[in-house]
Amino acid sequence: MCGDTTKSKAKLWIGLVVMIILTPLGLLASGTAWGEWGADGVKGLIGYVPKGLEHFSDFWHAPLPDYTFKGWEEAPFLHSAFAYIVSAAVGVAIVVALAYLLGKLLAKKEKDNGVLNKG
Repeated sequence: MCGDTTKSKAKLWIGLVVMIILTPLGLLASGTAWGEWGADGVKGLIGYVPKGLEHFSDFWHAPLPDYTFKGWEEAPFLHSAFAYIVSAAVGVAIVVALAYLLGKLLAKKEKDNGVLNKG
């Protein structure tokens, strides 16, 4: 049973690594990715900026804007590809860390509740 879990986890990690490595394929596409518009992009698409988007548009600034490093905006393809891979790896690492911490927190809460209910 434990071997199946280990194999499943290995397949998950391999899949994530493959997707991270393939992220530079987005550089080959023309236009923008669906849903990655800023306030100006939304205004160009629908003719106005929704109030919520307008209000919160300056609230969050991405750690790696446009998936690249400062000063690399006009860099050659290989530089941009490397920055895309780093951006994807950072994003995956953040999501995995948050999921792990949330799992630990919920497991601790469940354990504490179980101890209280038994006692």
